[in-house]
Amino acid sequence: MSKFYYFILLVFICSYVSAQNSISLKGKVIDETTKSPIESATVYLSSIKDSTVIAYTITDKFGKFDFKTKKSNKPLHLKVSFVSYQDYKIELKSIEEGKDFGTIALKEAVKSLDEVVVRSQAPPIRIKKDTLEFNVSSFKVRPDANVETLLKQLPGVEIDSDGKITVNGKEVNQILVNGKPFFDKDGKIALQNLPSDIIKKVQITDTKTKKEENTGAVSSSNNASINLTIDEDKNKGFFGKFMGGAGSDSRYESSALVNYFKNKRKISVLASSNNINSTGFSMDEIFDNMGGGRNTNVWMNSNGTFGINGRQFGSGNGITRSDLVGINYSDEWRKDLDATLSYFYSAANTKNDNITNQVNFLPSGDFATRSNFSSNEDRYTHNIASVFEFKIDSTTSIILEPNFTKANSKKGIVSEQFSFDAQDALLNSSTSDNFYENDLNGFTNTLSFTKSFKKKGKFLSIVFRNDNSVNTNDDYIDSKTVFNQDGKPDDIRKQLNETKNIRDNYFTEIEFTQPVTDSLKVKLGVEYKFEQKKDNRDSFDYDENNKSYSVVNDELTNIFNSTENTFSPNTGIILNKKKVNLYLNLGTTIINFDNKGDYLNVVTSLNKEYVLPYTNAYASYAFSNNKNISVNYNYSYNLPTSKQVLPIEDLADPLNTFIGNPNLDLNKNHGIYLSYRNFDFATRSGYGLYSGGNFYDNQVVASVSYDDNRKRTTTYENVAGTYNSWLGFYWNKTIKNEAHTFKYGLRLNNNFNFSKGFTDDELYTAKSYVFSPRINFGYDYGEILSINPSYEYSYNKTSFTNYNVDQADYFTHKLNLQVTNYWPKNWTFGNDFGYTYNSNISPGFKKDFFLWNTSLAYSFFEKKFMAKVKVYDLLNQNQSATRMITPTTIVDEQNTVLKRYVMFSLTYKLEKFAGKEKKSNRMMF
Repeated sequence: MSKFYYFILLVFICSYVSAQNSISLKGKVIDETTKSPIESATVYLSSIKDSTVIAYTITDKFGKFDFKTKKSNKPLHLKVSFVSYQDYKIELKSIEEGKDFGTIALKEAVKSLDEVVVRSQAPPIRIKKDTLEFNVSSFKVRPDANVETLLKQLPGVEIDSDGKITVNGKEVNQILVNGKPFFDKDGKIALQNLPSDIIKKVQITDTKTKKEENTGAVSSSNNASINLTIDEDKNKGFFGKFMGGAGSDSRYESSALVNYFKNKRKISVLASSNNINSTGFSMDEIFDNMGGGRNTNVWMNSNGTFGINGRQFGSGNGITRSDLVGINYSDEWRKDLDATLSYFYSAANTKNDNITNQVNFLPSGDFATRSNFSSNEDRYTHNIASVFEFKIDSTTSIILEPNFTKANSKKGIVSEQFSFDAQDALLNSSTSDNFYENDLNGFTNTLSFTKSFKKKGKFLSIVFRNDNSVNTNDDYIDSKTVFNQDGKPDDIRKQLNETKNIRDNYFTEIEFTQPVTDSLKVKLGVEYKFEQKKDNRDSFDYDENNKSYSVVNDELTNIFNSTENTFSPNTGIILNKKKVNLYLNLGTTIINFDNKGDYLNVVTSLNKEYVLPYTNAYASYAFSNNKNISVNYNYSYNLPTSKQVLPIEDLADPLNTFIGNPNLDLNKNHGIYLSYRNFDFATRSGYGLYSGGNFYDNQVVASVSYDDNRKRTTTYENVAGTYNSWLGFYWNKTIKNEAHTFKYGLRLNNNFNFSKGFTDDELYTAKSYVFSPRINFGYDYGEILSINPSYEYSYNKTSFTNYNVDQADYFTHKLNLQVTNYWPKNWTFGNDFGYTYNSNISPGFKKDFFLWNTSLAYSFFEKKFMAKVKVYDLLNQNQSATRMITPTTIVDEQNTVLKRYVMFSLTYKLEKFAGKEKKSNRMMF
């Protein structure tokens, strides 16, 4: 261990020495004609010999630049580049000392931007009005790195331990390849599987809707979108990988991904099979598919689930064996017709054992519930997704996005549950051996029509969406519930419940926008929504005589139907100026809500009508290209379900009877989001503040009453004044000095929630506060070493009224250290060490554990093959013990997790491109 500390000390000493060899270059960039300063111009040094980018910076709002670089006795170019201006270039025979270049005047470009860019070397960063563009060749990554590794090198881009990507504080929710989805819009497969050396540019913009894209409107989103532009030389050919591995305890993994690109035609096929809770798609040479405490795989969640294209793999807990096959196709069928199609088939089996201890709060005294279950689930999904973009002419386009889903699951659960009062007297107990089968057929589609007129900013938009699904369930119930307090008879069930849920949703939006001035537009619009829900349940008791489920159980058979018709005329203004953007939309929402239930041959009907305000607004102000503030506001509503408003008893749960309340109002809330972002590309540092919340004028909450056996009866009531809100701060900085790269990050998250409800007819309140700071540090030494420690603390406190308990709290510590060594050549050795501590959890659950994953890989045959051995959970301590505090309970839960295994694998990488090898202009620091 002491050798490690000596090594770290040596690293810092080397960094200090190299800093003494650096010099400062500064100056000011202006417009030659107007003499005004040019903000966000790219200033960079490049080698005359091979055009290698040495260092770069961005001018501030005063047009000034000042950056450090190492001394050099070789000839260099100082270049200045900015959109719509001619590039400026000055030759330097050497730079042995600092230099002030004074004022540099740029001339406006005579030719179009595209022509200028093609004929000159692209700068490392180009900032346009609404696009941040990185020239990939200017950023150094390992030759075999994937796109995710590349993104981590870009200024302002962060990828946290959960795989969430942010750019200058904005969360990325869309990743495209050449402007098209690569299997799915969230781009997770592209990040993990596309090699970085085929990418030419990374473009980052605010995420836009199809309507905003087609009309050129300013984005009103709080999210960012990344577009990966493939190098023309690498846009023709095959590439992919094949991997297979076998391990201890019968663990295995295998995957294949093959891509064929030919200009605009792209075909990709993938397949995977494993039993280690993984999708099987990762090009991380060291930690692929191990997930666990690391969870840097961008589609892996901390509870073991993962998803592609909106489909979840893994049930959230337990050990999953999964199989996956997918194909993605995109092409330009005609000059005016683009098509993207994808198909996925997935199958999985998940087994889990669960132990749960729960404390239930009551005004008269708490009671405890202890339960355990074992589950075994099989499921499969077919999904077809497509996008067809048809340009009728230069001003008119139609986009069609149909999606088909077929899914099935079968799940068996064996469980037992016991409830005790404060004196540990048994209140009730239940055992069950149930089997559930679910079948889903779904179709969704979005049709978008956009017509732009001759006058800039004038357009007509029509959007139609539908979502139709049929979900059938066959639930085989074999249970026994015993009540121990008042002599109530046991509830013994052996029955079949056949449930059919039909959903038909249709939405239409028509919007016309008319410009008043170059920056001001007015809009007129109307929205119409039709939503129909049908829930039918037929219940049959088991007939011992004919050995079948044939005796109709009228008490559990019911029908619930609801229909919603919503009409929303609205009008608004749109203001787009250089620094100010404003969007304000006002109108009225008229709702007709019709409900009907049939129970015990009695039909119950309820019709309600509402007139509500329609409001949403967005405003932003740009202090500079890198500093802005924005605010979003919307007034939204959510209707209760027919089961919540119809006074019909639902006796399906032996321990909980549900009945609706016809006096319920709908949910009404004000949604607010505020953010301030500031990123300085010159110093590669940024910080930001964000805050927001949902504040309810009215909220539907549960009202639960208990009998002596602690059997519940649940109905619903309205409350006001509740909220959930958040406040956060982040800061990050990157320091590059020759081969040394240091990254620092700090994030502070705060959550404030206020809840209300009713227990035994008494109003309770619960105020919760969550404080969770996170710090991380990263150090890279060239292509040899990477060290990434991080620490996260989370404190959760909830204060109650009208309970015997005034408050409950707990805290967790999460410490992680990742060290990856790429020396000697062709070898990769990595260690991922984590420690988790939970301060307050039930007896019998372990409070803390270590999780250590390690891997050693060797590449050979020109890195086309890679042999690897990895060990998951080296110390064999992994566990899943969690605590959750709700307004009415404290829940401690433990589930099955993967334990230690050893895996040996072999990977083959395929690369065959028609173009020439890409010329390297990588950054050298």
